[in-house]
Amino acid sequence: MVDRFDQGMTTRRAVLGNAHVDKAEAAKTDFDLPFQTLITEGAWGSVWASDAITQRERSMITLALLAATKNFEEIPMHIRATARTGASKQDVIEAFQHVAIYAGVPAANHAIKLAKQTYAEMEGEQT
Repeated sequence: MVDRFDQGMTTRRAVLGNAHVDKAEAAKTDFDLPFQTLITEGAWGSVWASDAITQRERSMITLALLAATKNFEEIPMHIRATARTGASKQDVIEAFQHVAIYAGVPAANHAIKLAKQTYAEMEGEQT
């Protein structure tokens, strides 16, 4: 049986990229170690590691939930992850349109603004 933490780190790196995970790991302290372990095992080792739905679908759900709950800080990170999960720009705007209808236009509007900024940054990094 694969250890949830090890599976979580593998999945986390596959979705977020090595540079992001290495930076986060370097910033980890004794204070937040229990929390970092929890999210690595729970979010990445269980939820994101499940093959019940695709990572593309998981990206769309995650972005919609972040926007709907107004947890905007993580939206750029998850927009960047779409390059690895396969969620297209069309997928993302569809998810945010659902947010507009079911959770509010201002939340969707702000999420779209963050997505546009992040996509522009990503395109600039490719040149």
